[in-house]
Amino acid sequence: MATEEGVVIKINATSAWVKTTRTGACKACSARGSCSTIGGGKEMEVEAVNDAGARVGDRIVLSFETASLLKACFFVYVFPILLLILGAAVGFNAAPLLDLNASGLSAVCGFSSLLLAFWFVKSRGNRMARNKKYRPKIIRILK
Repeated sequence: MATEEGVVIKINATSAWVKTTRTGACKACSARGSCSTIGGGKEMEVEAVNDAGARVGDRIVLSFETASLLKACFFVYVFPILLLILGAAVGFNAAPLLDLNASGLSAVCGFSSLLLAFWFVKSRGNRMARNKKYRPKIIRILK
């Protein structure tokens, strides 16, 4: 579990916007695209689940579940590549049966399965984004 400290700058019914400082760990974080930078890029805003009941101005600790993050990264980065390779293999092996060019059918099937993977990731990703399991959480309010 990765943690980061920040200050709550805005709240709504179930979540809070937290201002935090960009650290060296942000460069290696695969979810860095979900954070927006403020000003010169040193400070960031992150939307987090507010189960701790934090209020505006509170210093808090954010938690990122690494298992959920790894699962989401696999789904976004590896799954489309696997479908591309699988589609290309199916096209290559089906070409002699259909008396077609193996390279051409391999390319068509590979890119078709890649497009199918992108559509699937987008539709499934929208559902995952609403799931609390895949969002940062405020776990503690600091004094």
